[in-house]
Amino acid sequence: MAKKTGGLRFQPSGGTRAVQIPVGKKQRLTIERLANDGRGISFFENRTWFVAGALPGEMVEARVLGARSQIVDARAERILVAAASRRPAPCRHASVCGGCSLQHMPHEQQLLLKQQQLNDQLTRIAGVQPDEWAPPLVGPEFGYRRRARIAVRWDVKAKRLDVGFRAAASQDIVSISECLVLVQPLQSIVQVLPEVLRRLSKPQALGHVELFSGTASAVLVRHTAPLPEPDVALLQAFCAEHQAQLWLHGTDEPQPFDTTQVLGYRLAQWDLQLAYRPGDFVQVNAPVNEAMIAQALDWLAPMANERVLDLFCGLGNFSLPLARQVQEVVAVEGVQVMVDRAASNALANGLGNAHFFQADLSNSLADAPWAAQGFSAVLLDPPRDGALQAVEGLAKLGAKRVLYVSCNPATLARDTAVLVQQGYRLKRAAILDMFPQTAHVEAMALFVAD
Repeated sequence: MAKKTGGLRFQPSGGTRAVQIPVGKKQRLTIERLANDGRGISFFENRTWFVAGALPGEMVEARVLGARSQIVDARAERILVAAASRRPAPCRHASVCGGCSLQHMPHEQQLLLKQQQLNDQLTRIAGVQPDEWAPPLVGPEFGYRRRARIAVRWDVKAKRLDVGFRAAASQDIVSISECLVLVQPLQSIVQVLPEVLRRLSKPQALGHVELFSGTASAVLVRHTAPLPEPDVALLQAFCAEHQAQLWLHGTDEPQPFDTTQVLGYRLAQWDLQLAYRPGDFVQVNAPVNEAMIAQALDWLAPMANERVLDLFCGLGNFSLPLARQVQEVVAVEGVQVMVDRAASNALANGLGNAHFFQADLSNSLADAPWAAQGFSAVLLDPPRDGALQAVEGLAKLGAKRVLYVSCNPATLARDTAVLVQQGYRLKRAAILDMFPQTAHVEAMALFVAD
């Protein structure tokens, strides 16, 4: 008897398998509208194409960056028919750098895009709209960024140190000669930094470099092996020439080369100075940060006899200005080192009415000893994953006003729905243009108890 060699043979359930689109393929497309992240959307051959660097109404030649199922990610390589609103990108690196994705779009159009994104999320996820849309909070289009990470990689084959920013949709490093979104002190540093790093005797030991600007400029060098003394001397001389502090980050925490030096930033409206260390979270846009704090206090309208809760307090960015206006601020943060840093900042500024606590903000706050007396108002500024657990029992704390600062419209909308269920009403909302030239959206929302 002949041996059966068959078995189950799987057949397609119907239709034909979609042809794979190779990375690098170029395709002419007509752009119909914008996605929430600022990429142009085109529909071609039963696929949805998301095209970076394209505007509605344009015809472009796009290069495929990646494809999955019916979705294609691409980047506009040539603009064949330009939209009337298109502007030349001010930065020479805009077409390849992964940092600023909207430089081809006028600033007013960028603001409309961000406003629409926040509006869409609130409508779709929370099913609500604010009673009032406040105007966008804006600052300078360029020269605003006081912190940046510079990518560094030793090319073994070429025996070359690559220094710059990550390319769009790639791990490649784009060499840079300028960065228009950096504040001026950092622009002058970044222009000559690559040359200095390439002069080091052991560039293979470099991990990355971070730049900071506040009460002083600072250059943090992350190294994966000890740096030879001549290399450290070269870096120190470079920093001294640019009136910047040198910080070194090896296996331990970052340390200043001169241990007497302190890094910080000022909040001039409240006569405050906050110390921080590289690795601490600080808002990168100083003008918008200060305007954001002022708007938050204006909307929250804290009174002198009130007790206010500040969740996700960080270094005290909101806590210390609040403490200038109210009887007591209770500030809570998840990381103990940040709690200690914020408490030190309060002490250094002579504020004895701000009290700082560590707590896991992914759990209920109801049983925390510092919450027992309740609060008149709450301010919270959570990370991108939002504050779902923190807001779920917020009404039990007695707060009549809640001021929510968000860096993610989707989680803000999700948490809005939870607050509305507890009897809060979304009274006012606005976008905060913390990152011009990008599609990143920050927002502020005021809730009041009905």
